[in-house]
Amino acid sequence: MDNGTGAGRTERIEFQGSQDATLAARLDLPDGEPRAYALFAHCFTCSKDVFAAARISAGLAGRGFAVLRFDFTGLGASDGDFANTDFSSNVQDLIRAADWLRTHRRAPDLLVGHSLGGAAVLAAAGDIPEARAVATVGAPADPAHVTHNFEADIGRIEAEGAAEVRLAGRTFTIRRQFLEDIEGQRLADRIGAMKKALIVFHAPLDATVGIGNAGAIFQAAKHPKSFVSLDDADHLLTRRADAVYVADVLASWAVRYLPKPERAAQRRLEPEPGELIVYETGTGKFAQIVDDGTHRLLADEPVSLGGSNTGPTPYSYLAAALGACTTMTLRMYADRKKWPVEWIATRVRHDKVHAEDCADCETRTGKIDRLSRSIEVWGDIDAEQRARLLEIADKCPVHRTLERSNTIETEIRQVAE
Repeated sequence: MDNGTGAGRTERIEFQGSQDATLAARLDLPDGEPRAYALFAHCFTCSKDVFAAARISAGLAGRGFAVLRFDFTGLGASDGDFANTDFSSNVQDLIRAADWLRTHRRAPDLLVGHSLGGAAVLAAAGDIPEARAVATVGAPADPAHVTHNFEADIGRIEAEGAAEVRLAGRTFTIRRQFLEDIEGQRLADRIGAMKKALIVFHAPLDATVGIGNAGAIFQAAKHPKSFVSLDDADHLLTRRADAVYVADVLASWAVRYLPKPERAAQRRLEPEPGELIVYETGTGKFAQIVDDGTHRLLADEPVSLGGSNTGPTPYSYLAAALGACTTMTLRMYADRKKWPVEWIATRVRHDKVHAEDCADCETRTGKIDRLSRSIEVWGDIDAEQRARLLEIADKCPVHRTLERSNTIETEIRQVAE
């Protein structure tokens, strides 16, 4: 099934949960061989198909990750009674999910949790030794935080042993054992002892789980750790762009902590100052790592050409260079002129055309490469200013480099193993 994000397909699977209930799961798979496996835990009383889970998982699959997401006991399409579950059983369900991956595919390299699912992956991380990295999205620092969803019912739950509560328009039975279980959790201790890389995603204006929770998680963790602000995103990441952003950043960040191809690790490939180095990832036929010493990117070919579609193509990077240079050049010029230019975007398309169709080309035979730009400018500018910006676009350094004759010098060095 194509989910529109570059993921190849989704498999429906089942496995036994911690209370012997059959749990329903989806395994989102990339086109080609997965570069890594991830395990995703959803939010409190949500399901594996909630927006954030589905979109982040699909986004990661589109970047080469295989992602297992499942419904906790008694939720979604999973069997079992939610009333008999608690935070500890959720953690055990996660460990069972990791066991399934370990047995049938490969143990997860990456653990991802949203909201209370984030707290669950932090608690489970120490029991999944193969996992090298953990990511939380809008997670509470203390599982007991979820009680704010039914504060008015806590007294009744404690007095009667159980009570029905309304959460997100649905009715759930919460038992006293749930309250006792979350009250006894010491998540900070587990975070400090998990010995895995951590990235914390959180929106400063999250009205469900306050930003202070992100600070507490970050402070409890040992390095390496990172924090990414989600700006004005809501707690459930209902805007597609916010979920895609999380997937983009997470995929790029996680590469650093995934098992490195043996060949690259042995050769200790590091770019010299002023140099950019591109080398094979060791997974997939054409997948490459692009490293300038500060940033690491991926390049690949689409599946139709034998690649794994884990990153942009070489021609996409060429188009990106032209687009970035164009937008930067126009921004510098507009600021210098103090023109009211609010925002600039450059669309770039690369294709090959017959030379005879190119009016300005010197050669008239064969095919040539054509880069087409469409520049969009937001702001109150007049026709004369717009025409001047069009002239300035042609003066961007990358544009000039591509248009003039260039020399490429190449050498091949044989490296002994």
